Amino acid sequence: MRILITNDDGIASAGLKALADAAAQRGHEIFISAPSSQCSANSQHITLTTPLIVHKRPWPDAEAFAVDGTPSDCVRVAPCMTDKPFDFCLSGINHGENAGAAVYYSGTCAAAREAATLHIPAMAVSIVRDETDEMRAALAKMAVDLMEKIKDVPLPPFGFFNLNAPALPPETWKPLQVCPLSQAYYLDTYERRVSPYGTTYFWLDSNDTSGLPMEPIEPGSDYAYLKDGHVTFTIVGAFGNHNELLKEKMQEA
Repeated sequence: MRILITNDDGIASAGLKALADAAAQRGHEIFISAPSSQCSANSQHITLTTPLIVHKRPWPDAEAFAVDGTPSDCVRVAPCMTDKPFDFCLSGINHGENAGAAVYYSGTCAAAREAATLHIPAMAVSIVRDETDEMRAALAKMAVDLMEKIKDVPLPPFGFFNLNAPALPPETWKPLQVCPLSQAYYLDTYERRVSPYGTTYFWLDSNDTSGLPMEPIEPGSDYAYLKDGHVTFTIVGAFGNHNELLKEKMQEA
Protein backbone atom coordinates (compact mmCIF):
# COMPACT_ATOMS: atom_id res chain seq x y z
CA MET A 1 0.00 0.00 0.00
CA ARG A 2 1.05 3.60 -0.54
CA ILE A 3 0.66 5.48 2.72
CA LEU A 4 0.40 9.23 3.28
CA ILE A 5 1.78 10.05 6.73
CA THR A 6 1.10 13.37 8.43
CA ASN A 7 0.52 14.85 11.89
CA ASP A 8 0.04 18.11 13.79
CA ASP A 9 3.13 18.00 16.03
CA GLY A 10 5.48 18.75 13.13
CA ILE A 11 7.63 16.72 10.79
CA ALA A 12 10.41 16.34 13.38
CA SER A 13 8.16 14.66 15.96
CA ALA A 14 9.03 11.24 17.39
CA GLY A 15 5.45 10.07 16.85
CA LEU A 16 5.52 10.65 13.11
CA LYS A 17 8.84 8.83 12.83
CA ALA A 18 7.43 5.86 14.74
CA LEU A 19 4.48 5.60 12.33
CA ALA A 20 6.68 5.95 9.26
CA ASP A 21 9.14 3.35 10.54
CA ALA A 22 6.39 0.84 11.37
CA ALA A 23 4.73 1.21 7.97
CA ALA A 24 8.04 0.99 6.09
CA GLN A 25 9.12 -2.10 8.03
CA ARG A 26 5.90 -3.77 6.89
CA GLY A 27 6.86 -3.06 3.28
CA HIS A 28 4.52 -0.16 2.57
CA GLU A 29 5.53 2.78 0.38
CA ILE A 30 5.72 5.97 2.44
CA PHE A 31 5.04 9.59 1.49
CA ILE A 32 5.33 12.19 4.25
CA SER A 33 3.66 15.60 4.17
CA ALA A 34 3.67 17.22 7.61
CA PRO A 35 3.74 20.69 9.14
CA SER A 36 7.13 22.34 9.48
CA SER A 37 6.21 23.42 13.03
CA GLN A 38 3.87 22.57 15.91
CA CYS A 39 0.21 22.90 14.85
CA SER A 40 -1.79 21.31 17.65
CA ALA A 41 -5.48 22.28 18.05
CA ASN A 42 -5.62 23.75 14.53
CA SER A 43 -8.76 21.75 13.81
CA GLN A 44 -9.83 21.98 10.13
CA HIS A 45 -8.02 25.26 9.48
CA ILE A 46 -6.81 25.67 5.89
CA THR A 47 -4.61 28.45 4.50
CA LEU A 48 -6.35 30.75 2.02
CA THR A 49 -4.42 34.01 1.72
CA THR A 50 -0.73 33.06 1.90
CA PRO A 51 1.31 30.59 -0.16
CA LEU A 52 2.14 27.14 1.19
CA ILE A 53 5.94 26.90 1.16
CA VAL A 54 7.13 23.28 0.89
CA HIS A 55 10.59 22.06 1.95
CA LYS A 56 11.88 18.67 0.83
CA ARG A 57 13.42 16.78 3.76
CA PRO A 58 15.82 13.81 3.66
CA TRP A 59 14.14 10.60 4.79
CA PRO A 60 15.31 6.99 4.44
CA ASP A 61 13.41 5.23 1.64
CA ALA A 62 10.64 7.84 1.49
CA GLU A 63 9.69 11.18 0.01
CA ALA A 64 9.23 13.70 2.81
CA PHE A 65 8.07 17.31 2.74
CA ALA A 66 7.70 19.91 5.49
CA VAL A 67 4.85 22.29 4.72
CA ASP A 68 4.58 25.80 6.16
CA GLY A 69 0.89 25.27 6.83
CA THR A 70 -1.67 23.42 8.91
CA PRO A 71 -2.24 19.65 9.11
CA SER A 72 -5.20 19.99 6.73
CA ASP A 73 -3.01 21.97 4.32
CA CYS A 74 -0.47 19.15 4.39
CA VAL A 75 -3.06 16.59 3.33
CA ARG A 76 -4.66 18.82 0.70
CA VAL A 77 -1.35 19.68 -0.97
CA ALA A 78 0.09 16.14 -0.86
CA PRO A 79 -1.65 14.90 -4.05
CA CYS A 80 -0.21 17.92 -5.87
CA MET A 81 3.33 16.78 -5.05
CA THR A 82 3.06 13.30 -6.57
CA ASP A 83 1.47 11.53 -9.52
CA LYS A 84 0.73 8.35 -7.56
CA PRO A 85 -2.47 7.97 -5.53
CA PHE A 86 -2.57 7.14 -1.84
CA ASP A 87 -4.22 4.01 -0.46
CA PHE A 88 -4.41 5.18 3.15
CA CYS A 89 -3.49 8.09 5.43
CA LEU A 90 -1.99 7.70 8.91
CA SER A 91 -2.00 10.85 11.05
CA GLY A 92 0.07 10.97 14.24
CA ILE A 93 1.26 9.64 16.56
CA ASN A 94 -0.02 12.63 18.50
CA HIS A 95 1.62 13.64 21.79
CA GLY A 96 -1.58 13.58 23.88
CA GLU A 97 -4.82 11.66 23.52
CA ASN A 98 -7.53 12.69 21.06
CA ALA A 99 -10.65 11.21 22.62
CA GLY A 100 -14.14 12.61 23.10
CA ALA A 101 -14.57 16.29 22.26
CA ALA A 102 -10.87 16.61 21.41
CA VAL A 103 -11.57 15.17 17.96
CA TYR A 104 -13.21 18.51 17.02
CA TYR A 105 -10.13 20.58 17.96
CA SER A 106 -7.33 18.18 17.09
CA GLY A 107 -5.11 18.87 14.10
CA THR A 108 -4.25 15.16 14.07
CA CYS A 109 -7.91 14.24 13.64
CA ALA A 110 -8.47 17.11 11.22
CA ALA A 111 -5.74 15.75 8.94
CA ALA A 112 -7.40 12.33 8.93
CA ARG A 113 -10.78 13.95 8.23
CA GLU A 114 -9.23 16.00 5.42
CA ALA A 115 -7.90 12.80 3.86
CA ALA A 116 -11.40 11.34 4.07
CA THR A 117 -12.79 14.32 2.14
CA LEU A 118 -10.32 13.38 -0.61
CA HIS A 119 -11.62 9.78 -0.51
CA ILE A 120 -8.46 8.47 1.17
CA PRO A 121 -9.25 6.10 4.07
CA ALA A 122 -7.58 7.51 7.17
CA MET A 123 -6.72 6.87 10.80
CA ALA A 124 -5.75 9.34 13.52
CA VAL A 125 -3.34 7.84 16.07
CA SER A 126 -2.69 9.37 19.49
CA ILE A 127 -1.26 8.48 22.89
CA VAL A 128 -1.66 10.00 26.35
CA ARG A 129 1.22 12.33 27.31
CA ASP A 130 4.36 11.12 29.09
CA GLU A 131 4.77 8.33 26.55
CA THR A 132 8.09 6.63 25.81
CA ASP A 133 9.72 5.48 22.57
CA GLU A 134 8.71 1.92 23.44
CA MET A 135 5.05 2.93 23.77
CA ARG A 136 5.11 4.87 20.50
CA ALA A 137 6.71 1.95 18.65
CA ALA A 138 4.12 -0.50 20.00
CA LEU A 139 1.24 1.80 19.09
CA ALA A 140 2.67 2.43 15.61
CA LYS A 141 2.84 -1.32 14.98
CA MET A 142 -0.73 -1.70 16.23
CA ALA A 143 -1.89 1.12 13.94
CA VAL A 144 -0.31 -0.52 10.89
CA ASP A 145 -1.82 -3.90 11.87
CA LEU A 146 -5.26 -2.30 12.16
CA MET A 147 -4.84 -0.38 8.92
CA GLU A 148 -4.17 -3.58 7.02
CA LYS A 149 -7.16 -5.24 8.65
CA ILE A 150 -9.79 -2.50 8.23
CA LYS A 151 -8.61 -0.66 5.10
CA ASP A 152 -11.66 -1.83 3.14
CA VAL A 153 -14.27 -1.10 5.82
CA PRO A 154 -16.80 1.33 4.29
CA LEU A 155 -16.83 4.63 6.17
CA PRO A 156 -19.48 7.35 6.30
CA PRO A 157 -18.73 10.53 4.30
CA PHE A 158 -15.82 12.40 5.92
CA GLY A 159 -15.51 9.58 8.46
CA PHE A 160 -12.18 8.30 9.79
CA PHE A 161 -10.76 5.82 12.30
CA ASN A 162 -9.49 7.11 15.65
CA LEU A 163 -6.98 5.11 17.72
CA ASN A 164 -5.81 6.09 21.22
CA ALA A 165 -3.50 4.40 23.72
CA PRO A 166 -2.65 5.05 27.39
CA ALA A 167 0.85 6.12 28.39
CA LEU A 168 1.58 2.77 30.02
CA PRO A 169 4.07 -0.01 29.27
CA PRO A 170 2.65 -1.81 26.19
CA GLU A 171 2.63 -5.17 27.95
CA THR A 172 0.16 -3.72 30.48
CA TRP A 173 -2.28 -2.28 27.92
CA LYS A 174 -5.74 -3.70 28.35
CA PRO A 175 -7.48 -5.09 25.22
CA LEU A 176 -8.51 -2.77 22.43
CA GLN A 177 -12.08 -1.54 22.82
CA VAL A 178 -14.25 -0.42 19.91
CA CYS A 179 -16.33 2.25 21.62
CA PRO A 180 -18.17 5.57 21.11
CA LEU A 181 -16.73 9.01 21.71
CA SER A 182 -17.27 10.49 25.14
CA GLN A 183 -19.71 13.41 25.15
CA ALA A 184 -18.12 14.98 28.24
CA TYR A 185 -16.92 18.50 27.57
CA TYR A 186 -14.08 20.56 28.99
CA LEU A 187 -14.59 22.77 32.06
CA ASP A 188 -11.46 24.89 31.62
CA THR A 189 -11.48 28.66 31.77
CA TYR A 190 -9.08 31.56 31.17
CA GLU A 191 -6.99 33.44 33.69
CA ARG A 192 -7.02 37.22 33.27
CA ARG A 193 -3.55 38.77 33.50
CA VAL A 194 -1.95 42.17 32.96
CA SER A 195 1.43 42.52 31.24
CA PRO A 196 4.21 44.78 32.62
CA TYR A 197 3.13 47.29 29.97
CA GLY A 198 -0.45 47.40 31.26
CA THR A 199 -1.95 45.25 28.49
CA THR A 200 -4.71 42.86 29.54
CA TYR A 201 -4.42 39.32 28.21
CA PHE A 202 -5.91 35.91 28.94
CA TRP A 203 -4.09 32.59 29.46
CA LEU A 204 -5.74 29.18 29.26
CA ASP A 205 -5.95 27.91 32.83
CA SER A 206 -5.00 24.24 32.57
CA ASN A 207 -2.79 21.65 34.23
CA ASP A 208 -0.43 20.00 31.74
CA THR A 209 0.12 17.00 34.02
CA SER A 210 -3.52 16.09 34.59
CA GLY A 211 -5.18 17.57 31.52
CA LEU A 212 -8.10 19.96 31.28
CA PRO A 213 -10.95 19.54 33.78
CA MET A 214 -13.95 17.79 32.25
CA GLU A 215 -17.58 16.98 32.84
CA PRO A 216 -18.23 13.48 34.26
CA ILE A 217 -17.06 10.84 31.78
CA GLU A 218 -19.68 8.29 30.74
CA PRO A 219 -18.95 4.59 31.37
CA GLY A 220 -18.38 2.73 28.10
CA SER A 221 -17.02 5.79 26.26
CA ASP A 222 -13.55 6.12 24.77
CA TYR A 223 -12.32 8.36 27.58
CA ALA A 224 -13.55 5.93 30.24
CA TYR A 225 -11.81 2.96 28.60
CA LEU A 226 -8.64 4.97 27.97
CA LYS A 227 -8.43 6.06 31.62
CA ASP A 228 -8.89 2.42 32.62
CA GLY A 229 -5.81 1.43 30.60
CA HIS A 230 -7.45 0.20 27.39
CA VAL A 231 -6.50 1.06 23.82
CA THR A 232 -9.58 2.59 22.17
CA PHE A 233 -10.78 2.50 18.57
CA THR A 234 -13.65 4.53 17.14
CA ILE A 235 -15.12 5.53 13.80
CA VAL A 236 -15.63 9.29 13.86
CA GLY A 237 -18.39 10.33 11.46
CA ALA A 238 -19.31 13.74 10.16
CA PHE A 239 -22.84 14.00 8.89
CA GLY A 240 -26.06 13.26 10.72
CA ASN A 241 -29.67 14.24 10.11
CA HIS A 242 -31.41 15.53 13.23
CA ASN A 243 -34.04 17.68 11.53
CA GLU A 244 -36.81 15.64 13.14
CA LEU A 245 -36.11 17.64 16.30
CA LEU A 246 -37.59 20.67 14.52
CA LYS A 247 -40.67 18.94 13.15
CA GLU A 248 -43.12 19.84 15.92
CA LYS A 249 -42.01 23.46 16.17
CA MET A 250 -42.04 23.98 12.40
CA GLN A 251 -45.59 22.61 12.20
CA GLU A 252 -46.65 25.14 14.87
CA ALA A 253 -45.28 27.91 12.70
